[in-house]
Amino acid sequence: MIHPIIMAGGTGSRLWPLSRELYPKQFLTIANDLSMLQQTFARLSGIEHQAPMLICNEEHRFIAAEQVRLAGFSHSGIILEPVGRNTAPAIALAALQTLKEADGSDPILLVLAADHLIEDVTEFEASVAQALPYAEAGQLVTFGIVPTAPETGYGYIKSGEQQEGGELGFKVDSFVEKPDLTTAESYLISGDYYWNSGMFMFKASQYLAELKLHRPDILAACEKALSGAQADMDFVRVDKVQFEMCPDDSIDYAVMEKTQHATVVPMNAGWSDVGSWSALWEVSEKDNDDNVTKGDVIAVNSTGNYLHADNKLIATVGVDNLIVVETKDAVLVADKSRVQDVKTVVNHLKQSDRSEHKLHREVYRPWGKYDSIDVGERDQVKRITVKPGEKLSIQMHHHRSEHWIVVSGTAKVTNGEETILVTEDQSTYIPLGTIHALENPGKIPLEMIEVQTGSYLGEDDIVRFEDRYGRLDDK
Repeated sequence: MIHPIIMAGGTGSRLWPLSRELYPKQFLTIANDLSMLQQTFARLSGIEHQAPMLICNEEHRFIAAEQVRLAGFSHSGIILEPVGRNTAPAIALAALQTLKEADGSDPILLVLAADHLIEDVTEFEASVAQALPYAEAGQLVTFGIVPTAPETGYGYIKSGEQQEGGELGFKVDSFVEKPDLTTAESYLISGDYYWNSGMFMFKASQYLAELKLHRPDILAACEKALSGAQADMDFVRVDKVQFEMCPDDSIDYAVMEKTQHATVVPMNAGWSDVGSWSALWEVSEKDNDDNVTKGDVIAVNSTGNYLHADNKLIATVGVDNLIVVETKDAVLVADKSRVQDVKTVVNHLKQSDRSEHKLHREVYRPWGKYDSIDVGERDQVKRITVKPGEKLSIQMHHHRSEHWIVVSGTAKVTNGEETILVTEDQSTYIPLGTIHALENPGKIPLEMIEVQTGSYLGEDDIVRFEDRYGRLDDK
């Protein structure tokens, strides 16, 4: 039985301002009604497999779990990385954990990235079926995407002679870094080169054996991190201190370029890693003027644009080949040929100590969400939504007081020694330094306005005393 491993790490900074550090591209709904993570789960429906295991950053744990739950998919656990250490350690954690849970069997791992788009699911399923015999025979299979253009933004895999033991697979001759245009054109003509997809299939034990041979330091660090892991609801929290000591390396550099057991299986399934706004324009449905439009958009005498409006009307007149993306707190305008430079904007935001690279104005939490409507020097206004049955942590603040006004629903409020119900059009005041909690005991979402006042209004001014989501040690 195939055991899918879905890697949902990364920040996707080249899709800013939609993608943020705390809400990266794998959680975005940009191609259809499902997020990219949910699409990754959905495309497994035609393959006989065990419930997938998910790997993500600890800061994304509730987003990932909620998206899987909302889409009705099951999983076999979510491994939380306290820090990013690239793909080789992430896959090692998954291989170790699946072997631990396998009762003596040796699962075949199908390693997928949560931020890829695949248009032809039937072809994807066929490639997985073609790869299975090689994986069962002890090969480390990588899926090579049949190139459709001389792409300079991808790494390539050069195929060698036909591999024995299956219908369509080749020995890997070499892995090639991103080429210049002339070289990429020669790759396309030769027919021996494939785009490096970052998708793999192999036995869990075989990957660990190769890692032990070529990067024993990574394997040792992952074993120590997992030996100190703690179970927390559906999450597996690895030991932070041990994992921070793990070297940072990709599976390509750590294993695939060194092993003598690499096989490439071609895949022609309309694949894209959506690594830029221009790539998203390429794979999206366009109108008669080659514009991709999302949201409230009017395009007059404009062609070849990607126009995405989250909250406001976007109107263009006589512009071509632009990327225009509007969110509640930022607007990006870029030439479609220069979208790789969006990462420079993100770096500038980081250096300027601004928040727009890290989070949206609307922030999701396990209990619901909040939208920072207005921020002043000593005041801040938020619109808070609490899901039915959910409760915020029991907490207090050193530097701010809060005034809560219920717009709809019912709030159960603990304010010091008192617990009261606050309903629509009613309000309550939480003084500075008072231990308090907010809960939605009703059957409909609780909507309320929170007005904060004080000398410091940062999210890190929270002292948690009790929290059902395991956040006593983080913010």
